[in-house]
Amino acid sequence: MPADVAMTSAELCAGGGGAALGLERAGFSHVLLAEIDPDACTTLQANRPGWKVDQGDIRQLDGRQLDGVDLLSGGVPCQPFSVGGWQLGEADPRDLFPEALRLIAVARPRAILLENVPGLLASKFAAYRQLITARLEALAYAWDWRILQASDYGVPQLRPRAVLVAAAPAVMARFRWPARLAVQSSVGEVLGASMASRGWEGAAAWAAAATGIAPTLAGGSRLHGGPDLGPTRAKREWRGRLGVNGFGLAGQVPGPGEFDRPPTPAELHQGTGGMPKLTVAQAALLQGFPGDWVFSGGKTAAWRQVGNAFPPPVAEAVGRSIVAALKEAEHGG
Repeated sequence: MPADVAMTSAELCAGGGGAALGLERAGFSHVLLAEIDPDACTTLQANRPGWKVDQGDIRQLDGRQLDGVDLLSGGVPCQPFSVGGWQLGEADPRDLFPEALRLIAVARPRAILLENVPGLLASKFAAYRQLITARLEALAYAWDWRILQASDYGVPQLRPRAVLVAAAPAVMARFRWPARLAVQSSVGEVLGASMASRGWEGAAAWAAAATGIAPTLAGGSRLHGGPDLGPTRAKREWRGRLGVNGFGLAGQVPGPGEFDRPPTPAELHQGTGGMPKLTVAQAALLQGFPGDWVFSGGKTAAWRQVGNAFPPPVAEAVGRSIVAALKEAEHGG
């Protein structure tokens, strides 16, 4: 393959485009993005009109559309393995690992990248993981699992993800997990300019105090998970460490004169008085999306796309490592 020709990729369960954007930056050209959610499909098409988006259930894909791609990636639903759910694993009707393996068998990509929640690597799912990896081995792929922490790759968030990379043994022998960045970004650094964009006088002081990284953002499912910053424990962290009201999302960032009054009794009870809420766009920045990436749908639909995304910087880092391994294998390096 000539050096100036992008490697091809296809993605399953593409969501709002986090992995797709990161892999694009890593040098992949997407031949197909499969996604069932109509709002997420609109997001993908609005931000990248040139991407081919297939709206529908991946159970309906026959795999021929993916034949011969360099990389097949995907973030199949995490609810079967999440500690926030019932952890039913293969008994959960939302488990799409079998479908991913079916499509891998048909398309035979040169490399595979699948990501999910860290719960998938828990001991209770050891037998299920063995089924997955045995199927890959039967298809002549070597593989490796790793938990990657988003904050190690420039994302100001505690967001561990279980990542599976697989390829031919000659490629995996050359694959190296991406190195961690030496310096982590903070919430204040990433959101400072945004928080000041409407003239809020307290923005600079807020940013200077928000020196930590955020708890994991979680978009939830269609059945659960409204537009707020997570369970009670996470809300306490947002309030205590980062000066953010986690009870819902704001329609816009603070303007002049906001949060300069005493808190109401209700705010005192919740511990949220005098603190800004985040907007969906700010949450997207904390996931590593660029500021001009637009999410379609209402607030809850947009929040679901943001909160469930694979952060683009993490996808880019892993994608670059896959590209390097594929090219080294091609040239015998």
